[in-house]
Amino acid sequence: MSSKIEFRYLSEPDTIAAGVLDMPSCVAVMEETFQLYARGDYRMAGPNNDSHGARMTFPENPAIPTMPAHADERRFTAMPAYLGGSFGTTGMKWYGSNLENRDKGLPRSILMFMLNDTDTAAPLALMSANLLSAMRTGAVSGVGAKYFARPDSKVAGVVGPGVMGRTTLAAMAAVLPELDTVKVRGRSQAGIDEFRAWVGEWVPQIRDIQVVYSNEEAVRDSDVVAYCATAKAGDVENYPLLKREWLRDGTFVAMPAPANIDEELEDLSVRKVVDSYGLYEAWALDAPYPTHNFVGIIGCKFLDLVSEGKMRHWDIEELGAVVEGSADGRRSDDEIVLFSVGGLPIEDVAWGTTIYRNAAERGIGTLLPLWDTPALA
Repeated sequence: MSSKIEFRYLSEPDTIAAGVLDMPSCVAVMEETFQLYARGDYRMAGPNNDSHGARMTFPENPAIPTMPAHADERRFTAMPAYLGGSFGTTGMKWYGSNLENRDKGLPRSILMFMLNDTDTAAPLALMSANLLSAMRTGAVSGVGAKYFARPDSKVAGVVGPGVMGRTTLAAMAAVLPELDTVKVRGRSQAGIDEFRAWVGEWVPQIRDIQVVYSNEEAVRDSDVVAYCATAKAGDVENYPLLKREWLRDGTFVAMPAPANIDEELEDLSVRKVVDSYGLYEAWALDAPYPTHNFVGIIGCKFLDLVSEGKMRHWDIEELGAVVEGSADGRRSDDEIVLFSVGGLPIEDVAWGTTIYRNAAERGIGTLLPLWDTPALA
């Protein structure tokens, strides 16, 4: 038996050639991922095996002069997971983030993904993961829209025209064939211009792009809404706010970024769906109540409402059960659904495995040697 090991390196252009930007395929892969999640055929980190990952931050006033100080969005995070089914692979997304990167012409976060053979732990691929991560995050909202949005939805409202807003819109368009209009609220003209250009190239189904100047304008009269604006964790007063009075009956709202809701939306008549209940439980283990003050994703707010006695834990529904067929999706034309997207490492494994297999089949990427024989065995 040969002990030689080599793995495939995929640059960002390589991942594009291997189909990382194929949103309909990504939505289908995420749908399969949540079926496996519902069946328990996965593992993630943490004591409940549902953790987002392990995060390292820096102190506000480091005692070591050469150590970086805390800054907005400055952190390193490791996100390991195993996913079964047709995947059967294990992987980890590793990323560093710093808001100051934008002053250097770099994205806020720079991500890599390592894929391994589950049995031997041998590396299969190392790939650029900024696009992988952006696509899988957007695609999860697409899966949510497939099961919870009205199928005749025509108008989308997007708060935050950045990468997450673009991929979330693309994913919803992939499952809602009549969606043809978007109202977008952004902070800068440059962001709006980039949004227009990207949607024109990648979501030609959207024929009407309307620029609005408040969250309320983006939400009112929309059939589906995406809350994708960035906000500083812990600054709850400045989390983008969603009000019940802005929403017409039947609206589906995807919330993959920090956000808050008014008291009327806390009511049990508004359905609250999460990607993984255990994900928010894991965050609650790391951050004391109210967890939403530390992690801005709205699912943390949902669990805080449970702690306050305003909801019961079973009032919070999971996407996987709906995809797997053991729970209902949309029940009526007039129900409002809030969908929290926190981001599961199994999603990176699923889309990363798909891209790796596409690349291997098409001969894309560079094969790199690990060893012919290990020096220590």
